[in-house]
Amino acid sequence: MSYINNRSFYQKVFWAGVVLLILVLVTVATFGVAKISWNQSLKIILNKLPVLNKLIPVENIKYSSRNIVLNLRLPRILLAALVGAGLAVTGAAFQGIFKNPLAEPYVVGISSGAALGAALTMALGAEKIAFGFGLVTVNAFLGAVGTGLLVYNIARIGHRISSITLLLTGTAVNILLTSLVSLIMTFKREQIERIVIWTMGSVATADWNEVLTVLPVVFGVMIVIRIFARDLNMMLLGDESAKSLGVEVEKVKKYLLLICSLMVAMIVSVSGVIGFVGLIIPHMVRMLFGPDHRVVIPFSALGGALLLIICDTIARTIAAPNEIPIGVITAICGVPFFLSLLYQNKKKVF
Repeated sequence: MSYINNRSFYQKVFWAGVVLLILVLVTVATFGVAKISWNQSLKIILNKLPVLNKLIPVENIKYSSRNIVLNLRLPRILLAALVGAGLAVTGAAFQGIFKNPLAEPYVVGISSGAALGAALTMALGAEKIAFGFGLVTVNAFLGAVGTGLLVYNIARIGHRISSITLLLTGTAVNILLTSLVSLIMTFKREQIERIVIWTMGSVATADWNEVLTVLPVVFGVMIVIRIFARDLNMMLLGDESAKSLGVEVEKVKKYLLLICSLMVAMIVSVSGVIGFVGLIIPHMVRMLFGPDHRVVIPFSALGGALLLIICDTIARTIAAPNEIPIGVITAICGVPFFLSLLYQNKKKVF
């Protein structure tokens, strides 16, 4: 379907998706050990919105229920949505930049850099707060950013970035840093459980500080990527064809790699490594709506948010009061899809 000819259709479907996302958000806020009805959950959330707070009283709802929804479940659900949206949009952008259907947000080694920063902090027993965040989060972010810069500078040839060189460099650095994390666990066996659980991904410790920090970054980067959607469409034809159509290919690659890497670094620092979201969702969107990035970007954000909210709800309720790392749930969903995708592309891969 042509985007220009069917713009109103895509807009209607998108806003229907937004409504669905809000309904899912309110619904999953009722799930947990403490039983809270859907109506109560909706009232508690609406009461915090301007104007509506005077129209929807919540005094008849127990304080403990309000506290659970507003300070425990809602920040976690919103952070899961932001993380899912950010990873899915980054996956879509990277697949367009590298013209590789198997590209995903961690392809340049950012996840292993974050894991190394977090593992070092845990091994040293540093639990202080810095800039409103735990040192594990801060050092995971610094490790991710440092790794991204390292890979970028190694792969850069003059003012050009070779996609193949960048992928190979990211893979090599990823293997090296993963080995260092394993080395840390060997010498700090008492921290193995914490490190392993962190690397599996979780939003269990989400709070409003993290949500309000990640929110503008994710939305800002998504808007910028959407602005570059036309350029990504042209780049699907090949770099030379895109240049002939007026696209500054190297600049587009640099800008998108920079902002996407920064966003992924922030996401990984607050959630750990959550795999397959950035791989699955963009492909599902393309199957449904076609390859136009003007459609793929916003719908990937919606799909990623929905998927991670659902996966996190499963992770925190299926074995309650214990929790399963969210990365385990996404992997169980993602591996079959990944293998089917690999099978479909085996002629290209091999």
